[in-house]
Amino acid sequence: MTTTRRGWAALVLVALVGLAGSGCTVIPLSGPNTLIEPGTGDPLTKPFQRMIALPPQPTWGPEEVIKGLQAAMAAYADDPSILPQYLTPEARSKWSPSGPVTVIEDAYDFVYPSERDGTQTVQKITVKGRWAASIKEDDAYVPTGGAWDRPFELVKVADGGYRVSSLPTGLGLLLTNSDVARAYRATNLYYVSGNTPDRLVVDRVRLRLTPTKSFAQTILERLLQQPTSALQGGAVTSSFPQGTKVEYVVWREERVVVNLSRPLDPLDPGAKAAVRAQIRYSLNMNEVAKGRTIDIQVDGEPYSLDHPDTDDHWLEDGDADPYFVSRGAIQYLGKDGPAGTVPGPAGQERTGYRDFALSKDNNALIAARTSTGISVAGLTQAGQWQEVIQGDLTAPSWHRDGSLWTFDRKNGAALRYDPAGGRGPERVEAEVKLQGLDVTRLRIARDGVRVVLSIGENTVQICALAGNGAGAKLVNFQSLATTGEGERIIDLAWADDEHLLMLVESDAGQILNQINVGDGETVGVPLKDRLQSLAGSGDRVLAWSRTGSGAETKSKIVELNQDRQTWTPKVESDASTPLFPLG
Repeated sequence: MTTTRRGWAALVLVALVGLAGSGCTVIPLSGPNTLIEPGTGDPLTKPFQRMIALPPQPTWGPEEVIKGLQAAMAAYADDPSILPQYLTPEARSKWSPSGPVTVIEDAYDFVYPSERDGTQTVQKITVKGRWAASIKEDDAYVPTGGAWDRPFELVKVADGGYRVSSLPTGLGLLLTNSDVARAYRATNLYYVSGNTPDRLVVDRVRLRLTPTKSFAQTILERLLQQPTSALQGGAVTSSFPQGTKVEYVVWREERVVVNLSRPLDPLDPGAKAAVRAQIRYSLNMNEVAKGRTIDIQVDGEPYSLDHPDTDDHWLEDGDADPYFVSRGAIQYLGKDGPAGTVPGPAGQERTGYRDFALSKDNNALIAARTSTGISVAGLTQAGQWQEVIQGDLTAPSWHRDGSLWTFDRKNGAALRYDPAGGRGPERVEAEVKLQGLDVTRLRIARDGVRVVLSIGENTVQICALAGNGAGAKLVNFQSLATTGEGERIIDLAWADDEHLLMLVESDAGQILNQINVGDGETVGVPLKDRLQSLAGSGDRVLAWSRTGSGAETKSKIVELNQDRQTWTPKVESDASTPLFPLG
């Protein structure tokens, strides 16, 4: 067996041209991979690089043909005519571009089964690389690790060179990380929550940029489709009736005009606010049409105007007040440190209460875990601790509708308790069997839809909450993160509706990762002190740090600075768990 090493350098036509109005440049990818910004100043576009693949050449050997085939796959969406030229008629009849897009790392090996002298008419070759991700048919980006080894077979043709006669089973389009970075954009789409209709929920996808339409139109056309599988099944809804289409999106001075088609009813005033919110955030949060009035039309007739910087609270604003625990008492955390205790029993020092959670600000309730269950108290002078759920339970987590959630470890079920309902805790249906799983945490995001569960010390799963109240159901379970050997999860906390903080510890130390739950993108946060627990809200991240031992122990609250690299002490002593409402 022989092996050769190559990078995924694409074989492309060496050209540099501008495509009018698209923000697209065509560049030689075998040379410097430099993104050239378009000079139009169009707020509806994003700059990107378009590949133009070459057909197979008579002088190419098997390796060059495989590289050319991969380049043709990367260019297939813009020009589907080149790729079939790399395949024999039989291979063309069997291959389909449909299905998930396979993404591998840029570097790879060619492996031949035996020595070769160049005279073979049939050549087998294996591409050995590293799997990076899949882009599903619903545009969801799913990171996938491990080896990617796939066999190809090529035959010599009469006019010279090779054609591919057999591709790996099930392979559609094969792209590299560089291909995805060049032609795709991570994009946030916003749908209406299925259980809180005045809130939006973000759905992250990878959208391919095209030279024939603006990025704004690409975003809105995808927004009119179903969300990804992670948010289907009633977790979210859309304000756009089925069959609504984007006729055009244009930029006119400081105004962006979005023209939609019926069946969107211009006489339905109840839908207008949600339509405006879905369009605005799906454009603005992707840095498109930001700061501009959006003129929404239906069949060319005025429908609604969305003005920039409208404050309507469709998304979490991230300005929640922080709190922390000191000797079992809940205290306010001010700008410069402790700012007094909360009213009622929660503000009194006591032992035996831990894993505190605070409900939404209005008429706030505090929940805590004890040795026998979960107790709740009001943040008022008249409040009293009352045990509301008994059993071997995970830490409490509040939903934005005012209900309290936990996981019953003995009976293997999520529980929901409504303080205003006058009933005890109710079992929450799940579409997968949870009994027998070692569920150690359950955390509901502030959007009221996404839910994470840690399984044992090493695995995090994410699911969605569909339905309201007693009819709620956990659906769409997916794996989110798994720690390495010798590592264990110390804490999980929602930073915002889109990002989860995960604190991991091993004998080598601790790691704090911020994970985008939509696509698994992970960013490490530097640590100086050993942390015990986390809390996040918007851009703010607080942590409980405990250093030293014995009389030298220091227990303090630290805050992650805006540079996301350093931490600043907020409370220097006698401090433990930080917390924000919800999350």
